[in-house]
Amino acid sequence: QVQLVESGGGLVQPGASLRLSCAASGRPSSINTMGWFRQAPGKEREFVAAINWSGSNTDYADSVKGRFTISRDNAKNTLYLQMNSLKPEDTDVYYCAVARKGGIYYRAYEYEYWGQGTQVTVSS
Repeated sequence: QVQLVESGGGLVQPGASLRLSCAASGRPSSINTMGWFRQAPGKEREFVAAINWSGSNTDYADSVKGRFTISRDNAKNTLYLQMNSLKPEDTDVYYCAVARKGGIYYRAYEYEYWGQGTQVTVSS
């Protein structure tokens, strides 16, 4: 089993930056690819970014490319999402996820473990 705890969300103005963190604990052999998703009330969970175990391969949703950066520190078992130039449409609950398999995955069902989410609100 893997437990994930997100932090770093909050209320910011448009154009501001936030850094989300996701602390992972549990069985290390179960932690491979990690990702960030976001979800608004009544909508499906949406892919934001993913990173493989070594950090050598990443990918992003088109809506966040050039503004968000995903990274991980395996020594600390922590995943990060640096979010710059935030827009009101980035307002959502952000979830951290872990897949046991290697590779880059874009669909929520491909991840086995999930955090509880952290709210990001971008508003003036």
